[in-house]
Amino acid sequence: MTDLPALPVLRLEALDASGVVTGSAAVGPGDGKVVVGPFAVAVSIGTASPTGLAEVALSVLPTGPDPVTGHLRLVASVAGAADPWWMIPGLFYGENRPADCDRRFPRFEAGADDPAGMVSDHWSFRADRAATPAVFAWGAAGGVVVATDEVTAAGPAGIGFAHRADDADVHVVVPFREDPVTYYGSGTPLPAQAAAHVWRPGERVELRISAGALPPDRHAYAPVLRAVHERNRPLHPVEPWVSVPDAATIAAEGLVRWHYDPDPGVLLETVGFDREVSGNDGRPVDRQAMHVGWVSGIPWAYALLAHGRRTGSAAAVEAATRVIDFCCATLSPSGTFWGRWERSRGWTQSWTPIKDGLHARTLGEATLFLLRALDLDDRAEWITAARSNLDVIRDRQRADGNLGSVHHAEDGRVLSWAGASGLTWIAAFCSAAGLDADGSYLAAAERAGEYYARFVEREFIHGAPEDVDLAPTSEDGYAAVMAYVALYRRTGAARWLELATRAADWMLTFRYTYNVRFAPRTPLGIYGFATRGGDQASPSNQHLHAYGLVCTEELAELSAATGDPHYRERAEEAVACFRQLVPAADGEVNAYRGMITERYYQTECFQPKGMLLTLSHAWSAGVLLLACEQLLGGVAPAGT
Repeated sequence: MTDLPALPVLRLEALDASGVVTGSAAVGPGDGKVVVGPFAVAVSIGTASPTGLAEVALSVLPTGPDPVTGHLRLVASVAGAADPWWMIPGLFYGENRPADCDRRFPRFEAGADDPAGMVSDHWSFRADRAATPAVFAWGAAGGVVVATDEVTAAGPAGIGFAHRADDADVHVVVPFREDPVTYYGSGTPLPAQAAAHVWRPGERVELRISAGALPPDRHAYAPVLRAVHERNRPLHPVEPWVSVPDAATIAAEGLVRWHYDPDPGVLLETVGFDREVSGNDGRPVDRQAMHVGWVSGIPWAYALLAHGRRTGSAAAVEAATRVIDFCCATLSPSGTFWGRWERSRGWTQSWTPIKDGLHARTLGEATLFLLRALDLDDRAEWITAARSNLDVIRDRQRADGNLGSVHHAEDGRVLSWAGASGLTWIAAFCSAAGLDADGSYLAAAERAGEYYARFVEREFIHGAPEDVDLAPTSEDGYAAVMAYVALYRRTGAARWLELATRAADWMLTFRYTYNVRFAPRTPLGIYGFATRGGDQASPSNQHLHAYGLVCTEELAELSAATGDPHYRERAEEAVACFRQLVPAADGEVNAYRGMITERYYQTECFQPKGMLLTLSHAWSAGVLLLACEQLLGGVAPAGT
């Protein structure tokens, strides 16, 4: 970074309560004073760090005799950005929502002004929507970043960007403004919201913001976010409620006690915390269904099986074996698993709106964990099911390596090639070494690895979850990490290790680097829930979830392979985060022992900030169990 300017072009703007700019002034290196609208601001800009970030200290004093209600905004610009690339960690990636994505949430488009459709050339958000309150932008020749803390001396911060012809602007605004609309998890936006702060005469407000210039490589975000994480780690502690062994025991008991139904042998996807209000022991609110992978099914049955083998729990082994048996007993006519079982109609398609569609990520994840289960129990029916899934997906692979995203349950046609949901199959193929006599599975994995590399290198991986269509998600990051670590494990090729590292950095953009401040009377505030280590699910689903625990072992492998402890430490940090709010006894967290929620509401989306979803999810208990078993050494990836 020695060839970069110490700072990008910066300016300060004053905004009134309605958001109208009332004053603007350029600021540059060193110390100085400027008048911006109703504010006199002393500016002190420090020296850029090796990451390119410099501290911008602002000492703000109203100039008039009357109180001022309004905002102060620091803007950094990069020129030569006719086609800009944006990133707000966990919140906004490039265009963010592809034009053909069925799910509606904020999208960038140059020159657009469609607030109702959530398509705009400028966006501003409250800072707690971001895993790190920072905004990156790149043009043709370089990039720029601004960063802040969630809460400032002038109230909660906001972050955002705007496109102006050939310039890309990124900003921090205090207190926050959301513009042009507020996204609350629905396809119908809410009116734009803003926090209020009264700047009082004679009352000086001290603000600290960071800004920096970046090289053209979009991956330049990685050292910046790592530096922020390292700074925050001692300032934002995470205190787990239970030990790793106890978390494993509680999660396993929760799966067996609440989610397992021996008739016909399923892990019910969701179970309500409240067992009385709806009558019949709460069963009317429980989701009487099971996906074969992803939100239920084989992956978490595998974790339960591993736990049962390690601890000698016959109940865990019996439940896990029965679930895997049930999934393997009835394959779709096309030769893969079905997508989902429903009590009312049996095995059926995935959640995709495409008729008779089976989602590649769900099928691939089920097959991957079935192969891991075979390391613990070499059952003929499981081998048959694994071979069938592997063979038909291998045979459908396109010449360029694409494995398809949605497959027809009856005739096996690939119904969609869009996105990167086929990534999970790479790990499955790599894990089938014992079944790969002719090497065709590994060859398919390597072809797919080259095809899906374009998503990792573009810093836009999308399509993994069934329920958010083509949005970029944290789950795409997990799939990519698992895929490229698996390829490296099998081949030792430096190409795969490089992609695994790059994918891990992108995945970690979704991981919170700080503890969100909650109102003291909200559930998360009362419990003192620490968000550092939790992942934003996606720009579409803005809540924290624990699915990142699925690649705990892979991140540890990546650290071992690179000699960089960062990835293992971040994996352990996530396990620490989700050992909070684990009910060890009936009644804790308004739940029963072993019930694990899916959603922690760290921002205003779906529910008010500070709440948690009062449903236990099979995958939430399962992924915590998996990670704990991996840390305890009870499991290892198939193929090792």
